[in-house]
Amino acid sequence: MVIEDNASYVSKANDLSPLQSRQQRQKLEVYNEVLRRLRDSDLEEANRPGFDEELWAHFNRLPTRYALDVNVEREEDVLMHKRLLHLAHDPANRPAMEVRLVQVQSVSDVNSAVSNPMCGESAQCSPKHSRRQRPMHEIMFSTEDKPKLLSQLTALLAEIGLNIQEAHAFSTVDGYSLDVFVVDGWPYEETEELKVALEKEVLKVEGFLQKQSWVNQHSFPPRRYYEKMGTNGDQNHVAIPNDGTDVWEIDPRHLKFGNKIASGSYGDLFKGTYCSQEVAIKVLKPESINTDLQKEFAQEVFIMRKVRHKNVVQFIGASTKPPNLFIVTEFMSGGSVYDYLHKHKGVFKLPTLLKVAIDISKGMNYLHQNNIIHRDLKAANLLMDENEVVKVADFGVARVKAQSGVMTAETGTYRWMAPEVIEHKPYDHKADVFSFGIVLWELLTGKIPYEFLTPLQAAVGVVQKGLRPTIPKHASPRLTELLERCWQQDPALRPDFAEIIEILQQIAKEVGDEGEDRRKSSGGILSVLRRGHH
Repeated sequence: MVIEDNASYVSKANDLSPLQSRQQRQKLEVYNEVLRRLRDSDLEEANRPGFDEELWAHFNRLPTRYALDVNVEREEDVLMHKRLLHLAHDPANRPAMEVRLVQVQSVSDVNSAVSNPMCGESAQCSPKHSRRQRPMHEIMFSTEDKPKLLSQLTALLAEIGLNIQEAHAFSTVDGYSLDVFVVDGWPYEETEELKVALEKEVLKVEGFLQKQSWVNQHSFPPRRYYEKMGTNGDQNHVAIPNDGTDVWEIDPRHLKFGNKIASGSYGDLFKGTYCSQEVAIKVLKPESINTDLQKEFAQEVFIMRKVRHKNVVQFIGASTKPPNLFIVTEFMSGGSVYDYLHKHKGVFKLPTLLKVAIDISKGMNYLHQNNIIHRDLKAANLLMDENEVVKVADFGVARVKAQSGVMTAETGTYRWMAPEVIEHKPYDHKADVFSFGIVLWELLTGKIPYEFLTPLQAAVGVVQKGLRPTIPKHASPRLTELLERCWQQDPALRPDFAEIIEILQQIAKEVGDEGEDRRKSSGGILSVLRRGHH
């Protein structure tokens, strides 16, 4: 089935945007070329009946950019990817992995551009001659796709001393992943020892990929899962540390569910009422509940029950009895800052931008004063109430700062993540300041950080090349200076939120009421959001 001009496929491509159409045609060309090369190589697999349909199905399982990344001169790589995805269907094989030597690179060329991880031994991957050389390896994983998979894989590679030079991550349409990394840091060219080291590290990681298959077959984990994470099996609820001074268990008789307002990979958000008060109800999907998710849930309840500040979303209560795990908070009618900027194309004038930034800073300063590190500060986790007050939300991955003052667990969202967190180095509350700098840039530009890069490519750029978003030329010098200080590579050079509040308030005083108030110019944030809903 060499497709010269598949009418239905081309017809569908013509209905897409010019860019999408071009990419679909390129995908077709890559498929045809790979199929031709595989057949010319006389591989038995490539010449059996039905292979062309299997190969086409493989390309269609993966996003179009997979085909654009394939090096057709190494057509056997596609067979390897196809084989890994097939192996990953069996839980006993997860994660299916393959390791190979990509090139031997000169130490003096450490900071030079790294070849495409799928380039294999093409001309651009040819070794450079030097007295001192180091090997670079390509590592391929395939397993069930799930939230935070990339974080787990990058942490695993870091644990055995590997440095990620390039990464490509793909999700299939049927729920599997194919992740390709080019790494250095393994001193030997032979691959078998590296593969053994990776397999040992997988077994060490609690709740890692192979252990997820049981969870996916059951509505919620059995009692032994709760006991393992420190819950009370007799009462069959997730244990939240309690000093006896507060009560958070929701009485379901007073809770009424309304419309679903958002849905994620492992939870849904509903609007509802609790004792006649409008509330938001975040419900974990029973089929998604596992040990890690329960730990996050317990941590979120543990932190939120003690937090009370006008710039932090107010916790009302929770249900801790599996499989019905949910958290109830005040309802934020204005939606998220992310939705306002990116879905409704809202624009902040400078006085409003400064007010929003001050609200965020006050909420974060309160958290830091109480030794809470948010760890996932981004526009999607900033919500607005009916008075357009911005509040910090979502403490699923927040943590109370360790006694040492530093932490090492990797978490967060790559586009907003501090370099020390990406690198799995010890970090403290200044990691939140870096994320705030990215949020401030987002408020200023209305754009998604590093929008033309994948999250992992952005992370590699931030760590290895000092990549930062481009500050607009029209930005005020004071804001530009603050942005640059917030995202300093060295956390010690970043300001804390108490200082950030002072700087922003001073800028706001200088700006005054310059420009029209947003309520007059655009009807306010809430009216923009309401128009977007109708």
